Amino acid sequence: MAYKITEECISCGACEPECPNEAISEGETIYQINPTKCTECVGSHDSSRCAEVCPVDACVPDPAHKESREQLLGKWKKQHPG
Repeated sequence: MAYKITEECISCGACEPECPNEAISEGETIYQINPTKCTECVGSHDSSRCAEVCPVDACVPDPAHKESREQLLGKWKKQHPG
C-alpha cells in the first residue's frame, strides 16, 4: 500500500529527497505523497525511506491504497524501465 503523510508533519522536508519515485511534494501546509507513484520503496530499498527519515513519524502506510508486493514492484518497474 502507498504511504501517506499525516498532520503530524512538521514540513522539515527530510522525506522529499529520499523518495526514489519523486512521489513526495510540498503541499500547502505539509508534505504529501502521490499514491500513484509511491511503491513503499519496493524495487529500490529494503524499507520505506520516508518513514525511516521522518523525525516525527508522520509517514505511515495508507490503508486506502492497499497493494501487494507484486503490484508495488510492477508499479516501480513502470516508473523505472530498464
